[in-house]
Amino acid sequence: MEIKVNIKSMGKRKQSVEPVMYDLPLGEKGAFTVRQLVTELTRAGVEDYNRRLEEPEILKCLTKENIEDQAKGGKVSFGVIYGEKAADFQKAADNAIQCFEDGIYRIFLDERSLESLEEEIRVTDENTFTFVRLTMLTGRLW
Repeated sequence: MEIKVNIKSMGKRKQSVEPVMYDLPLGEKGAFTVRQLVTELTRAGVEDYNRRLEEPEILKCLTKENIEDQAKGGKVSFGVIYGEKAADFQKAADNAIQCFEDGIYRIFLDERSLESLEEEIRVTDENTFTFVRLTMLTGRLW
Protein backbone atom coordinates (compact mmCIF):
# COMPACT_ATOMS: atom_id res chain seq x y z
CA MET A 1 0.00 0.00 0.00
CA GLU A 2 1.28 3.44 -0.86
CA ILE A 3 0.93 6.07 1.88
CA LYS A 4 1.85 9.74 2.09
CA VAL A 5 3.99 10.98 5.01
CA ASN A 6 4.86 14.63 5.64
CA ILE A 7 8.61 15.20 5.91
CA LYS A 8 10.33 18.46 6.82
CA SER A 9 13.00 19.17 4.26
CA MET A 10 15.89 20.85 6.08
CA GLY A 11 17.95 21.44 2.94
CA LYS A 12 15.27 23.32 1.05
CA ARG A 13 15.42 27.08 0.86
CA LYS A 14 11.78 27.42 1.99
CA GLN A 15 12.21 25.05 4.98
CA SER A 16 8.89 23.47 3.99
CA VAL A 17 7.10 20.30 4.92
CA GLU A 18 6.78 18.08 1.87
CA PRO A 19 4.84 14.84 1.37
CA VAL A 20 6.92 11.72 0.67
CA MET A 21 5.35 8.54 -0.68
CA TYR A 22 6.16 5.17 0.91
CA ASP A 23 5.13 1.82 -0.50
CA LEU A 24 4.62 -0.35 2.57
CA PRO A 25 3.27 -3.90 2.96
CA LEU A 26 0.36 -2.86 5.18
CA GLY A 27 -3.03 -4.54 5.59
CA GLU A 28 -5.72 -5.30 3.11
CA LYS A 29 -7.83 -2.41 1.87
CA GLY A 30 -5.91 0.18 3.89
CA ALA A 31 -6.59 -1.28 7.37
CA PHE A 32 -3.67 -1.67 9.79
CA THR A 33 -2.61 -0.69 13.31
CA VAL A 34 -0.43 2.23 14.38
CA ARG A 35 2.15 -0.33 15.58
CA GLN A 36 2.33 -1.82 12.06
CA LEU A 37 2.68 1.67 10.57
CA VAL A 38 5.57 2.59 12.87
CA THR A 39 7.27 -0.77 12.32
CA GLU A 40 7.05 -0.63 8.53
CA LEU A 41 8.19 3.00 8.32
CA THR A 42 11.11 2.08 10.57
CA ARG A 43 11.93 -0.84 8.28
CA ALA A 44 11.95 1.52 5.26
CA GLY A 45 14.23 3.96 7.12
CA VAL A 46 16.67 1.24 8.20
CA GLU A 47 16.82 -0.21 4.68
CA ASP A 48 17.50 3.27 3.24
CA TYR A 49 20.22 3.98 5.83
CA ASN A 50 21.92 0.62 5.26
CA ARG A 51 21.74 1.10 1.47
CA ARG A 52 23.41 4.54 1.73
CA LEU A 53 26.03 3.05 4.07
CA GLU A 54 26.97 0.44 1.47
CA GLU A 55 27.19 2.87 -1.45
CA PRO A 56 30.72 3.87 -2.38
CA GLU A 57 31.69 7.36 -1.30
CA ILE A 58 32.04 9.91 -4.02
CA LEU A 59 33.61 13.32 -3.81
CA LYS A 60 31.01 15.69 -2.43
CA CYS A 61 31.19 19.45 -2.29
CA LEU A 62 28.98 22.19 -0.97
CA THR A 63 28.12 25.31 -2.90
CA LYS A 64 27.55 28.64 -1.20
CA GLU A 65 23.81 28.13 -1.74
CA ASN A 66 23.96 24.65 -0.11
CA ILE A 67 25.74 26.08 2.92
CA GLU A 68 23.23 28.93 3.28
CA ASP A 69 20.24 26.57 2.94
CA GLN A 70 21.62 24.10 5.48
CA ALA A 71 22.61 26.88 7.89
CA LYS A 72 18.95 27.98 7.99
CA GLY A 73 18.10 24.47 9.15
CA GLY A 74 20.76 24.59 11.88
CA LYS A 75 23.30 22.10 10.53
CA VAL A 76 25.73 22.17 7.63
CA SER A 77 27.02 18.79 6.45
CA PHE A 78 28.01 16.78 3.41
CA GLY A 79 25.31 14.21 4.13
CA VAL A 80 27.92 11.49 4.57
CA ILE A 81 27.29 8.65 7.00
CA TYR A 82 30.45 8.41 9.11
CA GLY A 83 29.50 5.34 11.12
CA GLU A 84 30.47 1.92 9.86
CA LYS A 85 27.78 -0.13 11.56
CA ALA A 86 24.62 -1.06 9.74
CA ALA A 87 21.39 -0.25 11.54
CA ASP A 88 19.67 -3.13 13.32
CA PHE A 89 16.01 -3.21 12.31
CA GLN A 90 14.71 -4.89 15.48
CA LYS A 91 16.50 -2.43 17.80
CA ALA A 92 15.29 0.52 15.70
CA ALA A 93 11.70 -0.77 15.67
CA ASP A 94 11.72 -1.37 19.44
CA ASN A 95 13.09 2.14 19.96
CA ALA A 96 10.47 3.71 17.66
CA ILE A 97 7.65 1.90 19.49
CA GLN A 98 9.05 2.91 22.90
CA CYS A 99 9.41 6.55 21.80
CA PHE A 100 5.76 6.60 20.67
CA GLU A 101 4.64 5.14 24.01
CA ASP A 102 6.79 7.69 25.90
CA GLY A 103 5.35 10.62 23.94
CA ILE A 104 8.60 11.61 22.22
CA TYR A 105 6.69 12.00 18.96
CA ARG A 106 3.06 12.14 17.83
CA ILE A 107 1.45 10.80 14.70
CA PHE A 108 -1.43 12.53 12.96
CA LEU A 109 -3.67 11.01 10.30
CA ASP A 110 -4.73 14.13 8.46
CA GLU A 111 -5.69 16.30 11.47
CA ARG A 112 -6.57 13.49 13.90
CA SER A 113 -4.01 12.43 16.50
CA LEU A 114 -3.34 8.70 16.76
CA GLU A 115 -3.18 7.79 20.44
CA SER A 116 -2.72 4.03 20.77
CA LEU A 117 -0.39 1.55 19.10
CA GLU A 118 -3.25 -0.94 18.79
CA GLU A 119 -5.62 1.59 17.19
CA GLU A 120 -6.77 0.29 13.82
CA ILE A 121 -6.72 2.85 11.07
CA ARG A 122 -8.11 2.84 7.56
CA VAL A 123 -6.32 4.83 4.90
CA THR A 124 -7.24 6.05 1.44
CA ASP A 125 -5.09 7.72 -1.20
CA GLU A 126 -6.17 11.16 0.05
CA ASN A 127 -4.94 10.62 3.64
CA THR A 128 -1.62 12.02 4.90
CA PHE A 129 0.40 11.02 7.96
CA THR A 130 2.40 13.64 9.83
CA PHE A 131 5.02 12.75 12.43
CA VAL A 132 5.82 15.48 14.96
CA ARG A 133 8.81 15.15 17.27
CA LEU A 134 8.12 16.82 20.60
CA THR A 135 10.87 18.77 22.34
CA MET A 136 11.16 19.54 26.04
CA LEU A 137 11.46 23.26 26.68
CA THR A 138 13.16 22.85 30.05
CA GLY A 139 16.07 20.79 31.27
CA ARG A 140 13.89 18.53 33.43
CA LEU A 141 11.31 15.88 32.73
CA TRP A 142 9.10 17.03 35.65
